[in-house]
Amino acid sequence: MSSNYAIIGGDLRIVKLTKMMAEDGNSMNTFGLEQAEALSECKNIVFHNSLSSAAESADIVIAPIPFSKNGVEINTTFSNKKISIQELLNNIKHKKLIAGSIKQEIYDIAKENDVEVIDIMKNEDVAILNAISTAEGAIEVAFANTQKTLHGGNVLILGFGRLGKVLAKKLEGLSAKVTCAVRKNEDFAWIKAYGYEATNINSLSENLYNYDIIINTVPVLILNKMKLQKLKKDCLLIDLASNPGGIDFEEAKRLGIKCIWALALPGKVAPITTAEIIRDSIYNIINEF
Repeated sequence: MSSNYAIIGGDLRIVKLTKMMAEDGNSMNTFGLEQAEALSECKNIVFHNSLSSAAESADIVIAPIPFSKNGVEINTTFSNKKISIQELLNNIKHKKLIAGSIKQEIYDIAKENDVEVIDIMKNEDVAILNAISTAEGAIEVAFANTQKTLHGGNVLILGFGRLGKVLAKKLEGLSAKVTCAVRKNEDFAWIKAYGYEATNINSLSENLYNYDIIINTVPVLILNKMKLQKLKKDCLLIDLASNPGGIDFEEAKRLGIKCIWALALPGKVAPITTAEIIRDSIYNIINEF
């Protein structure tokens, strides 16, 4: 199966994806990737000087994952160009756009331009496999930013969705003492079934001092000023949640608590594996068309 694609912007996993799909025989028209030297000698890859020319001959447009950090421009890690969301949508009318972590307001704008939007991160298989890379990346961040071993350490995970489940499993494998903070009775039941400790996310203040590392997976403010004051000074905070995150970063800084907002980890720690997952999902989407 071969086709014509436009690749607009993106991070290292999109670079890897572009190369893989080109090697599969697809025509890859790129814009916003001119600094990706790994693509410079690849066959079937064309670097365009304008967004319109890259999109013109493409059947499907692939954009970044996540799509945008600021809600105005798409992510362009390998380019100095600023590509606004509106500019992109204006140039891909009547086409299909595949990207990831797309806000609802983008769908409304796309509809006005007759652009069919597909958020690949809403595919359950992609989301689950993506959680593996994120969890491994979070553990890498923990190793790099604490002077303690994870073995025997008290680790609190905020949230028990896809990522929380995978992360808890991997931390348990490293002999960490894992506690998961949730609200729903169903989640408490699952945590008990897996054998982890559980705590209510609404009453964290009572026991926060016990933890060496706290990892947040929920994109809602949980560790506010009051809760942060309950932590040990050497507690490491890792926030994996998308904007606005779940931690009061300014207060953490004021208190001298190390806090790392680790976004887009799959593209940093496992770009090849992540690109393979995205490629396979894109081909499945194309088959469904």
